[in-house]
Formats: sequence, C-alpha cells, structure tokens
Amino acid sequence: MKLYTLDSIQLIEKPIEDVFNFFSKPENLSIITPQKLGFKLLTPTPIKMGTGCIIDYKIYLIKIPIHWRTLITDFNPPHMFVDQQIKGPYTMWHHTHTFQEVEDGVEIRDKVVYSIPIGIFGRILNYFWIKKDLENIFKHRKKVIDKLFENNDYKSYTSDSIMEK
Repeated sequence: MKLYTLDSIQLIEKPIEDVFNFFSKPENLSIITPQKLGFKLLTPTPIKMGTGCIIDYKIYLIKIPIHWRTLITDFNPPHMFVDQQIKGPYTMWHHTHTFQEVEDGVEIRDKVVYSIPIGIFGRILNYFWIKKDLENIFKHRKKVIDKLFENNDYKSYTSDSIMEK
C-alpha cells in the first residue's frame, strides 16, 4: 500500500481555546469545505467530540455521492485530535490536527496520511488529480479560516462549552 502525505500549516492570531473549539466541532466542516464537494454532516448534532466519537458525512466526488465515516482516535484539548476514516473513498485516511501556541497566536498543523485504492491506477489518479485536489481543498480552507478569524465571525460557530476527553 503506497502512502501519501499532505501537510498544511496556518497561523491564527487568537487564543488557542477559541481556535481549538472551532476546529473540534464537526458542524463547522461545512463552512470550510469547498461547495463543489456538497458536504453534508449526517451525524445528528450537537456532536460531543472525544476519543471514540464516530462521525458520518456525505460528500460528492465527480457528482458521485460518497458516505464517509471517521473515528476520533485521539482527543487532547486544546492541543490535538486525530480523525481516521473507517469508511470512505480512501484505503486509509489518518488526519492529525495539532494546535500550538506561538508568539503571534496559534499555529495550526494538519497532517494527512492517506492511501488510494485500485493499485497503479490509484497512483496515477493521485499524481494527476487527487493530490492537487486535496491541496486545493486545504488552500480553500485556509482562505475561509483566515477570513472567519480576521473578522471574528468564528465566534458565531463556537460555544463556551468545555470539550471533554
């Protein structure tokens, strides 16, 4: 199985608790996901995030609906959480979200390790389409997140509730 890695780093000039609270709410994924994916959260809300939480979504890839299910395998507020695909378009998807306080705010790091099904054809698809598409999704997310946090609009998508392990 060939593994691929996607890394993304972003700086937000807000308190770590605010940043983590926004990102640890699956309800906010639809805000930061490109519309072309037709993202829809299937799990009833509100979702209590924590280790063992299972979250279901629907996305569209080339107009084909895909049911995606992830499991939160690690949850350490306000510094990190990991979601892993247990059903979806990839052979493997392991997404680590880390949040670190730095001098100017919070550094957000996303590290995705993934694998594509269908052997050599999957490798070719990754080279010509999937990798670039994922990079574009993360560029879109960065632009939306920058705008939300710059304008303090993120506050309408967070609450003061304390996240539990």
